[in-house]
Amino acid sequence: MINHNSSEQVTLFSTDTISEASTGDSASDGVELVSFRELVPEINDTGYLTHAIFAYPAKFIPQIVRYAINTYTKEGNWIVDPFAGSGTVGVEAYLCQRNAFLLDLNLLLNHIMPLKVYSGKERLHETDLYKLLEGMKDSKHQFTPTWSNVDYWYASEILEVLSHYWGFVNNTDSGIYSSVIKSALLKVSKRFSYTEDRTPKLARSKRKLKAIEKLLKENWKEQLDEMIHSLSLKTLKSLNDFVMYTQQHQNKVTSEIHWQGGVDSSYTTVPQVCDALITSPPYLQAQEYIRSTKMELFWLGHTEEEIRELSRFEIPYRKADRVIQTETLDKIRKMLTRDDLRKRLDSYFCHTINALENAMHQLKPNAAACIFVGNPRIDGITVELWRILTEYFTERGFVFEKVYEDRIQTRKLFGARKNKNPDGMKSEFLLILRKGATDQTFARQCEPAPGGKERPLRAPKKSPDSDAS
Repeated sequence: MINHNSSEQVTLFSTDTISEASTGDSASDGVELVSFRELVPEINDTGYLTHAIFAYPAKFIPQIVRYAINTYTKEGNWIVDPFAGSGTVGVEAYLCQRNAFLLDLNLLLNHIMPLKVYSGKERLHETDLYKLLEGMKDSKHQFTPTWSNVDYWYASEILEVLSHYWGFVNNTDSGIYSSVIKSALLKVSKRFSYTEDRTPKLARSKRKLKAIEKLLKENWKEQLDEMIHSLSLKTLKSLNDFVMYTQQHQNKVTSEIHWQGGVDSSYTTVPQVCDALITSPPYLQAQEYIRSTKMELFWLGHTEEEIRELSRFEIPYRKADRVIQTETLDKIRKMLTRDDLRKRLDSYFCHTINALENAMHQLKPNAAACIFVGNPRIDGITVELWRILTEYFTERGFVFEKVYEDRIQTRKLFGARKNKNPDGMKSEFLLILRKGATDQTFARQCEPAPGGKERPLRAPKKSPDSDAS
């Protein structure tokens, strides 16, 4: 244990320099260089089954989750993920016959999960989907998001068509088929808007304005309809593959996957003692997931007030309620010359650790906490997240087991943005901590969730007609 008031401190790792990991077969400080894609050869496509149905920034690749599940859990175990994002942990837990609690600030989780862990037992039929798609073209209903500047993001003729299509699916009681079309409409509504779909954040661009202007001179409605059709069919196939896979590989016991979007993980009680934590916290300089998915949330019926309230809880706009101190973090803090960057650093570690600590309090003794992070840079300084988390939690009764380095094979960088790290991160790290017999973390007192009221954890509907809205 490190006493920060003492001049003599026990140091788990050398911190003489703060640099990138070495490029040899074994990185410094005992970091084990691996390829999770090679360790989990049974997954040869990161978007297999239902993983690719929804677009989401910085997705957790399933090979890492599968490795952690296979190595640190058993069938029937409970897993918690306080940064659930696109629900990768939930999907992999379901496929591996584990149970999971998923928490995330983004309300999109509530719309994603009923499709991604579809519980229907029968294959879906293309003819039923086609019938619905044809009916949508003659829609007399209309739905326009309650978004004060929606006209800023769309050409009027495109908005008119999209409003009729969304009005149709919102007024059609066709269960899973409506949900399939909604998943396609989300992508189409973004592609045919003025937002720059090459970047994750909502941003109108000159390139996209010109692209839409050109499109409007062509057969744009045919292209829009064709995109909805092809995406819906692709999702239908993914769901059928999911049904076939689960029927072949699962025993009679169905996994329980509970999710709760729109909540602050720091103050949401996990009502189940868990056997493992598997999660990937947001990156230090890329936490604005609400802004990234704002357009989708509006089309799904959420209001400006809801989205604005949740956005206040994202790390860039949230003050730290305590200052996290570890040897490495203190050293980085002293190196920063800008006060705003110190505040950003303090905010990130405060609220990331609050959420981790809250979830890790519910782990059984000797349970593994598997935390997947990168080493981002702030003002040119590399921040070794895995090291800082290790220093913090080993002071509080957790035992450091190991850390894996996985070299990033593919990444999508956005050159149009002012990127402080234009080359991106070269590696990411899976940190494994074990909960000791004496847990000195504490459950953070449960407070009202964003929006003023607590929401109970919700479980996936068992009916094949579950609606993702």
